[in-house]
Amino acid sequence: MERVVITGIGLVTPVGVGTEATWDALLCGKSGAGPITVFEAGPEYQTRIAAEVKDFDATRWLEKKKLKECARFIPFAVAAAAMAVQDAQLSLSDEARERAGVFIGAGMGGLEALEEVGRTVTTKGPRRVSPYAIPSLVANMAAGQITMALGFRGPSLCHTSACASSAHSLGEAMRWIRHGYAQVIVAGGAEACISPSGIAGFSAVRALSRHNDEPEQASRPWDRDRDGFVCGEGAGVVVLESLGHARRRGARILAELRGYAATSDAYHITRPAPEGEGGARAMQLALADARLDPSRVDYINAHATATPSGDVEEAKAIAAVFGAHALEQRLWVSSTKSMMGHLLGAAGAVEAALCVKSIETGNVAPTINLDHQDPDCRLDCVPHAARHRRVRHAISNSFGFGGTNATLVVSALED
Repeated sequence: MERVVITGIGLVTPVGVGTEATWDALLCGKSGAGPITVFEAGPEYQTRIAAEVKDFDATRWLEKKKLKECARFIPFAVAAAAMAVQDAQLSLSDEARERAGVFIGAGMGGLEALEEVGRTVTTKGPRRVSPYAIPSLVANMAAGQITMALGFRGPSLCHTSACASSAHSLGEAMRWIRHGYAQVIVAGGAEACISPSGIAGFSAVRALSRHNDEPEQASRPWDRDRDGFVCGEGAGVVVLESLGHARRRGARILAELRGYAATSDAYHITRPAPEGEGGARAMQLALADARLDPSRVDYINAHATATPSGDVEEAKAIAAVFGAHALEQRLWVSSTKSMMGHLLGAAGAVEAALCVKSIETGNVAPTINLDHQDPDCRLDCVPHAARHRRVRHAISNSFGFGGTNATLVVSALED
């Protein structure tokens, strides 16, 4: 089977537009959370804060006339893909483009565009709905717009599996390349759910933090005072190639995507299985897929959204899989959601890319706001400040509603 490597990264996040802008902000412990501005979240909303993408000019990547075809999540995806391809210095022949794919996950798609359709039907009637309404909001259209922008004519897929969507996109793209179905796949995810129904809906299941007066301190993974996640938005895209293809074109190889697994809790629509059993199996299977002993893992970018049950169950799962390596705190575990908020369907790809940056730079981003660590979490969660160490192997966890789990193993390339 082909080995699969990462040769380019593109990020659009609440702490920066661009990979280096995002990475620098995270190492400084900068929070992207603040009051909601994309719609008027009045006092009737229990949560009035979010982590929005700021200073984003979509016309840098899409013609202005194309924007009417796009809900908010799509320009994020197109921008991240363009940055990833540029970072990879990827240039393909027409023949090669026929086998180059685009896998972009999205948990919800164009939620705000769907709301607009509903308002139009109610206030103006069904005949006033735009012909761009459906093409702008369907979840697969981020991938579709990227294929058109890049001229890639291979497989175009959208994985929709809640907060594991883009992690599944990366993992399934890896499998396609391993088995020779494609040589290059641009893979990742995008999300933009900061909208009235998105915020109201997540609030209704008590998933969101209500620290409205202290938005930068609201996302508190593993802290005893955590009360839910901060909704984020953005996109993360990586260029995946077979090792042979990357070497033939002289590409700069950032890391190897070495392992992947997907499991289901088969337990509850929103709560994780007791002891994080489904997540534990995902980690075990991903390590087996990577042929990697748990003791060799240096860093985990955890799912850790700051929900009361989810954080502890993941911590228990990590302890079960890694044993003394984790409990004696030789394994570092952090949650960059403490700064970026929860990017939902985009989270897995963004966080896997951050694992690559840790491998590349030897820096591990911190968990901010971790003032009083929950005693049920017995891990080294890198509180408050970034740290430096050699990172050879890292894991990214993504767990979603419906009990869907995905784990990715990212490694420095070894001959």
